[in-house]
Amino acid sequence: MKKLINISFIYFILAMIAGVFYREFTKFFDFTGKTTLAFAHTHLLTLGTIVFLILALFSIHTDLLSQKKFSLFLKIYNIALPFMIINMIVRGIVQVLNINISNGLNASISGLSGIAHILIFASFLILFSTLKSLNVDKNNKQ
Repeated sequence: MKKLINISFIYFILAMIAGVFYREFTKFFDFTGKTTLAFAHTHLLTLGTIVFLILALFSIHTDLLSQKKFSLFLKIYNIALPFMIINMIVRGIVQVLNINISNGLNASISGLSGIAHILIFASFLILFSTLKSLNVDKNNKQ
């Protein structure tokens, strides 16, 4: 459980940093339009902090942490989520600075974001499969 809470805390710190970066970066460049930078903060809070806090609660009365599939979920998810956030930040910086990028580079950023989303999807499938096969503590089974 402690490991999941530590992961959640790391994502919380990153979410706060992303939020401050979004606010200060757009303020510094007097940017008032829409940017992907705004979503990095909320994605880190929900997909990072909240997901791992909920998983920590699941782990209290189950054997979640001892599941091999859960270990696979952790590896894939903790690669995919930061990968997705980095792509959001790159896209947001390009938007704020109004950088003209080639169609190929634009497609590359979109493609890498797509790969990150696919990895998130795959890791959630693994997570749901793991959750369905958990052994619940007999004293608290409901």
